Amino acid sequence: MIKKEIKKRLLGPRTALVPTPVVLLSCKGKKGRPNLITLAWAGVCCSEPPVIGVAIRPKNRWSHHLVKETMECVVNIPTEKIVRKVDFCGTVSGKEHDKFKEAGLTPIQATKVKAPLVKECPVNMECKVIKVIKLGSHDLFLGEVLEVHVDEKLFGKDGKPDFARMKPFVYTLHDYYNLGKKLGKYAFTKKST
Repeated sequence: MIKKEIKKRLLGPRTALVPTPVVLLSCKGKKGRPNLITLAWAGVCCSEPPVIGVAIRPKNRWSHHLVKETMECVVNIPTEKIVRKVDFCGTVSGKEHDKFKEAGLTPIQATKVKAPLVKECPVNMECKVIKVIKLGSHDLFLGEVLEVHVDEKLFGKDGKPDFARMKPFVYTLHDYYNLGKKLGKYAFTKKST
């Protein structure tokens, strides 16, 4: 039986998926310096092959032009330690600003694509764009992950990456938040047999 007692306010169609991961996307056109853009419209789209989707506005976004020109990028996962630098990269245009230099971030050479990794980000995913979907205000770039780089300091004694050490952050309705404590592990509700 469905109850009608809970009162909810109707807000109309809008993006209400919260939180969303914050990524720092690096790209490099055929000419010129590399660029960065801060994005929160990002997520995993497929496991096999591994595909990440990032949405970028085509209007007034230099990175949109660069990614579309080369059909490649690097999705970098920033930490709360560099949140101010990440925010800066989302507020100025790479057409007029050298974001790596002005934000104090370090580009390092990738292994599969021309776009650089961001040294200060502990996880970097090199991507080849396999499809661009026009959605309206944003275009969705689907990037097949060609290589993943993870800082050595994130690996535990068991040889596996411990992403709790990374301290990523998320975006929620115009604000950044860090992640709290671990609540459980996948399938922790199943009885052990």
